Amino acid sequence: MTAERLVKLPPLENGDRLTRSEFEQRYNAMPHLKKAELIEGIVYMAFPLRATAHGSPHGDIMGWLWTYKAATPGVALYDNPTVRLDADNEPQPDAVLRLATGGQSWISPDDYIEGAPELIVEIAASSASYDLHDKLRVYRRNGVREYIVWCTYSQQIDWFSLEDGQYKPQSPDASGILRSRQFPGLWLAASALLAGHLAEVLQTLQQGIATSDHQTFVESLQPTPL
Repeated sequence: MTAERLVKLPPLENGDRLTRSEFEQRYNAMPHLKKAELIEGIVYMAFPLRATAHGSPHGDIMGWLWTYKAATPGVALYDNPTVRLDADNEPQPDAVLRLATGGQSWISPDDYIEGAPELIVEIAASSASYDLHDKLRVYRRNGVREYIVWCTYSQQIDWFSLEDGQYKPQSPDASGILRSRQFPGLWLAASALLAGHLAEVLQTLQQGIATSDHQTFVESLQPTPL
């Protein structure tokens, strides 16, 4: 497609109803645009992101996931990647953790994630957000195994696991820890995270990383010697 043709494309607008191909063409023609999503064939564009309601929680989540990734060769972490799920859905989640090989998703020749990653995290303003409604249904239908939503105004973290085609909310254990079922050792001290006690969050994660379950998982991700 020529540059002249790209200029003539209508800009993306909230509420546009587009195919995934149309969405990508218009998105690519707007290099200044940092975040837009196609959810059930409808375009959603992010408003400017607030520092404490989104930017800071996003950074904390990325630090937690990065620490796990650093200790777990064979998993890959992404910040705001575009994910091609199906013909009507191309979200741009806040964070994605996936198996680098042998998982449900792959990297396309043009460098996008295709298929359902194992874990997605979204930072939402409130439970009224589409993150806990339309997106939740899309992620569930496409087989995202775990979905975490941090509602920053209500200070609530919801962690869903896919069981028998439905998302079941995870409950903390007796120690107040949420534990991933897809990524052994990925432990979250949710109350500490909400309170901003990041040293405790990382200490809890290191306890998970130190378990035999995590070591076995890491070994399972390594290529078999020839």
